[in-house]
Amino acid sequence: MISAPAARPSTAASPHSGGVFDSEGDAKRLADIEKDLAKPDAWGNPEALTPVLQEKSRIEGNLARYKELKDCRDDMAAFLELAEESEGDELQELLESLAEQLDLLEQRLDDTEMVTLLGDEEDAKNAILEIHPGAGGTEAQDWAEMLLRLYTRWAARRGFKCEEMDYLPGEEAGVKRVTLRLIGPYAFGQLRSERGIHRLIRISPFDNSGRRHTSFASVDVIPDVGNEIKLDVKESDLRIDTFRSSGPGGQGVNTTTSAVRITHLPTGITAQCQNERSQHHNKDSAMRILMGRLYNLELEKRDAERQATYDSKDAIAFGSQIRTYTLQPFRLVKDHRTGCEGTDTDAILDGDIDKFQHAFLLWRFAKLHAQGAR
Repeated sequence: MISAPAARPSTAASPHSGGVFDSEGDAKRLADIEKDLAKPDAWGNPEALTPVLQEKSRIEGNLARYKELKDCRDDMAAFLELAEESEGDELQELLESLAEQLDLLEQRLDDTEMVTLLGDEEDAKNAILEIHPGAGGTEAQDWAEMLLRLYTRWAARRGFKCEEMDYLPGEEAGVKRVTLRLIGPYAFGQLRSERGIHRLIRISPFDNSGRRHTSFASVDVIPDVGNEIKLDVKESDLRIDTFRSSGPGGQGVNTTTSAVRITHLPTGITAQCQNERSQHHNKDSAMRILMGRLYNLELEKRDAERQATYDSKDAIAFGSQIRTYTLQPFRLVKDHRTGCEGTDTDAILDGDIDKFQHAFLLWRFAKLHAQGAR
């Protein structure tokens, strides 16, 4: 049978310790996985196979990045050697090629740095992302839907799979609540940066007077642990409520008692799902969300960095935002933790948030090391 991912150091350095890619270790682990996958009974238990295949994908990505960096370095060395022996137009062409290769190397190094900063065990997992509008009715609900579009576009840019686990539409526009499952390498680690309150300043499309409005929405992100993590959750500690799905579900979704809400009584943590017509499927999805939240709670207990987490926010309102998106009277997106800014608001709202995520990981890295130095 396929073995579970071995307890081994991450291929990317942990922000807590520092380090470099272990290409030899990765290559050996990949060979072991491929040897296991070739066994006759390898595919007999798909549930046990899933984390192994995810680990295989991560390792292949790390080895590909290592090869790209090495090839880029070798190409630059070759161009430099030829440039030393050239002159005139030939030299100019070589220098232009060298400049292009340098830009490519910088891009590869940025990508590598991102993965190196994603060194916590949970960073490599899929993510469950939840969006809630703040006070403000339709205006805030529309902003929540804009964020939903941002993250689905972000996922599409990376080729990530995006599953809608729970969705409650607004009465006039937007959404009242939405939960997504994003499936891809390092999804949770990259989306850590989005956890908190997001503020929008714009001329409201719902205000006939054309006045400027400020709206808030909260984003929570937890690791999708699936069945990989075994938590000691007693059945007696769970309260399971069923109810009719709300919203324009159609095709029987909101005509049967199929929606499920699960409450973990000792902590008060809840999770619910209503998207499927099957109560059984909704229960499975709600349980997946609940287990992720309980696992995240355990992470927070041992992590001194608490101020950016969704549950630590008293209100979705002024003074608690992590990022502000200003569309009027000027166009600017600013992260209040890192100071990172961007003026191409259209691209950012279309999912181009890479530099904000990169800046957050560097900020978090520095913060954790500063705490460790005390």
